Amino acid sequence: MSQSKRERDQAAKRQARYEANMAAKRLKQRRLYGIIAGALVLALVLGGVLVSALSHGPSDDAAPADSATENAAEATPSPDDPATSLEEDAEPEDVPQGNAPDPSIAENRSWTAAMNLNVGTVDLTLFGDKAPQAVASFVTLAQDGFFDGVVCHRLTTSGIYVLQCGDPTGTGTGGPGYTFGPIENAPSNDVYPAGTLAMARQGGNANSMGSQFFLVYQDSTIPSDAAGGYTVFGEITSGLNVVEDVANAGVDGGGPDGPPATAVTIEGVDVQ
Repeated sequence: MSQSKRERDQAAKRQARYEANMAAKRLKQRRLYGIIAGALVLALVLGGVLVSALSHGPSDDAAPADSATENAAEATPSPDDPATSLEEDAEPEDVPQGNAPDPSIAENRSWTAAMNLNVGTVDLTLFGDKAPQAVASFVTLAQDGFFDGVVCHRLTTSGIYVLQCGDPTGTGTGGPGYTFGPIENAPSNDVYPAGTLAMARQGGNANSMGSQFFLVYQDSTIPSDAAGGYTVFGEITSGLNVVEDVANAGVDGGGPDGPPATAVTIEGVDVQ
């Protein structure tokens, strides 16, 4: 067998192993979310609590994503009402806290991270001293391979300029099975410069952060809501052009807010 053929065979085997591992991780994650959702529903039924459908779109004065429908998680605004807010609806408000990684994991120091995307690598500095809870969560999830194979599900190109990632379901409604707060290191002037790495959350809920985060590719003013601003837990140190290229390709189907036309998948996040 020639060397080139052996190399091709080895590459094919590595790719097959990689795809099998990713499929197994996604299956494990879906099962975990199903168990959590079932437990929540059972708890509500046993308690005799009647819960109306959760509305995850932002309130009128909220920051990131005007809701077009009552239950839209990362709702796409109408063409006449471009995105001016950025909320995560990854976890219902009754998802328990207390299971989030301990802030001490952030070690009160800066971390470096390489986010390997299918379209390029984005290098990050994480502010473990300024946002220890968010960094502890992000580092733990990265080290556990939580982000591997996860898509960046949302791009906004008007009003605010961000690429949002971190939802394992790719719908804007998924998360790690826990939430945390409060808000850390939010800018007092509501300005998020290009290169900012920040946590998404539900409108008006400072304790609703999970795994979803957003990368700011152009200076953006994101208004605070009743809960405050958005946790800034890092910055892009190189690779901003990778995100800019995705933004320049626009939103799938047109419009200012929705899945990016260029599919973006996180292949892995290496943290140090």
